[in-house]
Amino acid sequence: MKKISIISPCCNEEQMVDEFFFDLTKIIDSIPQYQFEIIVVNDGSSDDTLARLKLHAEKNNKLSIIDLNRNFGKEIAITAGIDHACGDAAIVVDFDLQDPLSLIFDFIKKWEEGYEAVVGIRCDRNSDGFFKRKTAELFYSIYNLFAEIKIPKNAGDYRLLNRKIIEQLKTLPERQRFMKGLFSWVGAKCAYVNYSRKKRSHGTSKFSGWRLWNFAIEGLTSFSTLPLRVWTYVGFFISLLSFIYAIFIISRAIIFGIDLPGYNSLIVAILFLGGIQIMGIGIIGEYLGRTYVESKRRPIYLIRQIIKN
Repeated sequence: MKKISIISPCCNEEQMVDEFFFDLTKIIDSIPQYQFEIIVVNDGSSDDTLARLKLHAEKNNKLSIIDLNRNFGKEIAITAGIDHACGDAAIVVDFDLQDPLSLIFDFIKKWEEGYEAVVGIRCDRNSDGFFKRKTAELFYSIYNLFAEIKIPKNAGDYRLLNRKIIEQLKTLPERQRFMKGLFSWVGAKCAYVNYSRKKRSHGTSKFSGWRLWNFAIEGLTSFSTLPLRVWTYVGFFISLLSFIYAIFIISRAIIFGIDLPGYNSLIVAILFLGGIQIMGIGIIGEYLGRTYVESKRRPIYLIRQIIKN
């Protein structure tokens, strides 16, 4: 009998614990031809999430809880789950139930057809706020414009991965991880399933606007060096404009004898070039910071305990 691992990272989701296991149990009980394991990664919850998870672990021998030492972030929590998955395939799903668990049927069907990965595509995001929808659209557009490794528009982390892809992902060593990019980087034979995202029934999203912004920068700098390369062209363009403007000023002074006051234009030029230089240094700093973090070779995550029945 084939085994499927359900991987779900969670942080401060005490209100969702009972509902998550109630809904998930109904789904996996209706697929008796497969054996299931459930891996919940507690990503440094500060509420009663862990205590509630332990109560379910006492009654459910399919459940394993990976309790991380602290909050390492969702990308790292997913990595921890993948590292410990024993199934012939693994399904990554958010704990908040905004991604319908009923798609597990469709994922397994596509997997049975021979696909190495099955990706859920959020075709309807009306449950998200207007700002979040628009910024998500902007991120996918900018990312796919700059990055060599493309990711499907509106693809989340909800997906099925077969054992070969799981083993390949486990060989990727980077500490700062953008999982959507890593999923695409391995080059799996993919199928796609569209679905409508639901609203949260309890709790709030752990991704603030600032965290989403940093997440977008993380994704872009993980899979593209174009932001670095573009500054070569920006510098060349500014130098060319400066040269043309210098010829214009000299020619005007020689031909017409006009002595232009230079204070205002000088201040504008200094501020403009200073802003450009600082922005360029900031982009270089993003890449240098990533190199610094990777060079320390710290563990990707630390586990306090693994709880099984």
